[in-house]
Amino acid sequence: MHSTIQPKSWVVIKLPSGVTRVIQLAPNTTVSLGKYGSFPANLLIGRPFNVTYEIEDKRPGEEYSRLRIVPTSELYAETFAEEEAAECAAPTVGAAEPILSAADGVEFSLCDAESGDIVTRSGREVLDESARQTLTQDEIEELKRDGKNAGKDVIAKLLLSHTALDQKTSFSLAKYKLLKTKKYIRRFQILPVDAPTLSHWQLEEREGGKILDMRAEMMALVGCWGNVHFGGDAVFLEDPNAATDQGEEALVPLPKEQLSGRWLVVDDTGGMLVAAMAERIGILYPQEEETEPGAGEASDIKETQPTAEPAKTQKDGDIEMTDTKDPSHATQDEAKPKPKPKPRPSDFAIPYSLTNTITVVHGASQPNLAFLNYWNFDAVAPNHPPHPLLNHLLTLTWLQLLKPELDTAYSTPALTAAPETLASFKPSRRGNFHRKRRRFARTRFIVDSTRAGGFNGLVCASTMDPVSILKHTLPLLEGGAPVAIYSPTLEPLATVADLFSVTRRTAWTSGNVPETEGKSAEELERWEGTEDFPVNPMLLLGTSIQTSRARRWQVLPGRTHPLMTEKGGTDGFIFTAWKAKPAEGKIAAKGRFKRRKTDGGSTDDAESVATPAS
Repeated sequence: MHSTIQPKSWVVIKLPSGVTRVIQLAPNTTVSLGKYGSFPANLLIGRPFNVTYEIEDKRPGEEYSRLRIVPTSELYAETFAEEEAAECAAPTVGAAEPILSAADGVEFSLCDAESGDIVTRSGREVLDESARQTLTQDEIEELKRDGKNAGKDVIAKLLLSHTALDQKTSFSLAKYKLLKTKKYIRRFQILPVDAPTLSHWQLEEREGGKILDMRAEMMALVGCWGNVHFGGDAVFLEDPNAATDQGEEALVPLPKEQLSGRWLVVDDTGGMLVAAMAERIGILYPQEEETEPGAGEASDIKETQPTAEPAKTQKDGDIEMTDTKDPSHATQDEAKPKPKPKPRPSDFAIPYSLTNTITVVHGASQPNLAFLNYWNFDAVAPNHPPHPLLNHLLTLTWLQLLKPELDTAYSTPALTAAPETLASFKPSRRGNFHRKRRRFARTRFIVDSTRAGGFNGLVCASTMDPVSILKHTLPLLEGGAPVAIYSPTLEPLATVADLFSVTRRTAWTSGNVPETEGKSAEELERWEGTEDFPVNPMLLLGTSIQTSRARRWQVLPGRTHPLMTEKGGTDGFIFTAWKAKPAEGKIAAKGRFKRRKTDGGSTDDAESVATPAS
């Protein structure tokens, strides 16, 4: 992940009202945040994440608003003040001034039963806000238009104009001030786009059904139980340097022994599950380009000019954020030798890695991985800029997995042409010739490597029947590979768990399934199934179904409860298990045994136990 904001990257902006926005920062554009104001996008490009910015008022002669980084001491000034006040002595109960907070060890009641002194004022008293606030709505709107200091002056005048401020409890006063701060303060926090944040935004402010109502904690559970992790450095096949008159025979044979660190995925969440897995593997974010020391550094953000004029020199801390180069360095740039272009690989060169990959099986002509666009990756773009997912994300259809001979992209032979004939083609026809040969090589590699099996795990989040998914994907897993299936509802996963229960395994091993007689272990692993046994119940062990949901609570004296404003919806469930390789033949224990005595018995008693000799 980049440590600074890059041009044309997606970012998350959290507003004071609690609303989250996901926007793309394009250079030389304006970012509008509604009532909070607007500012040039150039002011954020090159700046760090996880920082709170404040939109300042427009300066005389400028048509844009500048940004100011809010320091931590200003953000948490009230918290620091409360901590310092807590160290001081508590005020005396019964003083002439109204007490807005209870002393230590005193319950929050209207009066003390023993002394009769007022401990705290009740928050249940009905206050007419329109009568207590002397400022009218027109005056408030005028203050908003003419107010300075990023809305802090408006908040201060609202507090000073409230005639019943001394009648509020400490909790009510803090709540009132927080409400006005959220409404009028012109601040925002900028965060990077990661899988948990994007899923929370999709659930809370967009359509949660597009990601099957999968929350961040469920994505984390799926990744943990699927054992998704970094699978090793990338390993690529050598370029065969095939000539244009060579066909399928020029393809490099698939080295099955080098395939490792691979996960099989069935994703119907629009790519959100793939993004979460890629984030755990380390292939989601583009690598940060190395720059010279001092490059891209800027001084105070308040003094940054968002214009697109040619950059000149730094003066009084002013730096113009532009994409143009300094003319003084033009001679140096021209003097540098240009790097030699890399030789173009042949048509049959495989760009995919043999390790650390994610293979997605989908049911459409193109995979639905739309959410990967928030990380600047387009799964269907023909000429994509460099991105880690280009070499580590493989996609194929169910038809290519089950019946590859029926798929035209796989079964159609590669085009061939002699160099003399190819030279006579028009440029467009020659380009299509190379494009079809490259697509043929990529399709053959993806389908053959997937059907070869040996995957390290299976992760699913789909609306399809999980039984039908397991029937065709379990034979592709290696022994001990974890299986994690997410479902918004419990019933489909309960059906799957029943198919691998102890009762079905007992019936399977007792010989009550005549269709399995005379078949080898490999044939039983790819068994088509019957009505009573849709899948081989011996292929999975340790099956379980679990769920988890992180709930936010309000913690107050006498008022501790879950927040009532939380979004509802399904909790979601996860089915977990491990792939097992059934042993062939009869299993028997062998070794030397000796008889040991039981309590109060002898070696001739019927209760004597035989144990292996040490």
